[in-house]
Amino acid sequence: MKLSERAERVEPFYAMDFTRRASEMVEAGRRIVTLSVGEPDFGAPPLVREAMRDVMDGRPLTYTPALGSPALRADIAAFYRERHGVSIDPARIAITSGASSALLLVLAATIDAGDEVIMADPSYPCNRQLVESFGGRTVAVPTTAASRFQLDDAAVAGAWSSRTAAVMIATPSNPTGTTIPFGELGTICARARDRGAWRIVDEIYLYLSDPTADGMAPRTVLEVDDEAIVINSFSKYFGMTGWRLGWAILPEPLVGAAERLAMNYFLCASAPAQLAARAAFEPASLAVCEERRRELVERREIVLAGLARLGLPVTVPPDGAFYAYFDVSGTGLDSWSFCQRVLEVAGVSLTPGRDFGPTTSATHVRLSYASSREELSEGLSRISDFLSGERVPGR
Repeated sequence: MKLSERAERVEPFYAMDFTRRASEMVEAGRRIVTLSVGEPDFGAPPLVREAMRDVMDGRPLTYTPALGSPALRADIAAFYRERHGVSIDPARIAITSGASSALLLVLAATIDAGDEVIMADPSYPCNRQLVESFGGRTVAVPTTAASRFQLDDAAVAGAWSSRTAAVMIATPSNPTGTTIPFGELGTICARARDRGAWRIVDEIYLYLSDPTADGMAPRTVLEVDDEAIVINSFSKYFGMTGWRLGWAILPEPLVGAAERLAMNYFLCASAPAQLAARAAFEPASLAVCEERRRELVERREIVLAGLARLGLPVTVPPDGAFYAYFDVSGTGLDSWSFCQRVLEVAGVSLTPGRDFGPTTSATHVRLSYASSREELSEGLSRISDFLSGERVPGR
C-alpha cells in the first residue's frame, strides 16, 4: 500500500507545528504564551451562544440543503445589502464548513490540472496547497513593503500567462494584516475579468479592517466586480473559529457546479451551527463585534509599540486582521531559528515566515494579537528578555 502523490507532496502548516509543540510544553507543566494562531479570544457573541443552547433542545437536526440553510443565506444577503449597498441573490451564497471548505469548493469548480493561479508571496499557505491538490500551479509573485506585501496590477500583468485561470487575493492579508487599496483591487479584477480569469477574493478579515482615511467603512470587492468569487467566514470578525462555518458568494454560472460538488464532498455544513449563526446578524451581535474590532486596534498599538522598542521592525504596519509581520534579520537569527529559540527559551509561540512563501521565509515572523492584552504584554516582555540574552554584541 502507498500514499497518494498528493499526500506525499503536501507541506505541513508550520504554525500548527509550533502550536503542537507549545501544547506539548504546556502538558509538561510549562507556561506558554501563544501568539502563533489567528484565533480571537472573545468567543462567539452572546446572542449566538444563547441561540446554540436553544437549538440543542432535542429537536431533530437534519441535513440542510447542500449550499446551506435558506434563512441563513438570506441573512447574509441582507447583511451585504445593508452594509455595502450590493444586491445578492441568496441562491448565489454557499454555506460551508469554514472558509477553507469554501475555498476547496471554489477551486474544485474552477481549476483544472495545469491551470495557474496568481497570488501574492507572502500569503496564507493552505491556499497554495489547495490549488495544487487539484493539479493547479500557484504563481506566487514576490511582493515588497512598497506594495504593502500585496499584489498590484503591474505584478499581476507581469505574472500573467496563457495558463492563468484565476487571481487569488486576500485583503486584509494573512500574514501581514495589510489591505490592497480599493482602486487597485478594482483594476486587478478588471484585468482578470477582461482576460477571462476568475477573481477569488478572500475577505475573511474584511470587517476587521480600519476605516479608510476619509472615514469610509471597508468595502467588498462586489462593489466593483459583481462576478468576483468572495470567500468569508464566521471565524474572525464573529469570533466563531471552532464553529467551522463560512460562506462563498458565487457568480451565477458557478452555482450549479458548486452545489453538485458540495453534495458529494460535504452534504452540508453543520445544521446547529447554521441555525445559531443567524443570531450573528442581530444588531446587538454586530455591536459586540464592532466593540471587539476596536479592542483589536488597541491591542495592535500595544504590539507595534512593543516590537519597535525591541528593535523588531514591522515594515508595513497592519491596517486589518490581527497580525504583525516583523523582521528578525537584525537579531542574527533566521525566522525559523528565532521562533524555535523563543519558544524553547522564552516560552512564546510565534509563526516563522516559512509558512507564507520564500520571499520573506528567512526574515519575517508573524505574531497574532488575537490574544488578551495581558498575554501580549507578557509575550513581549519574554521576547525582550530573550533578546537581551541572545543578541550578538554590537549587532
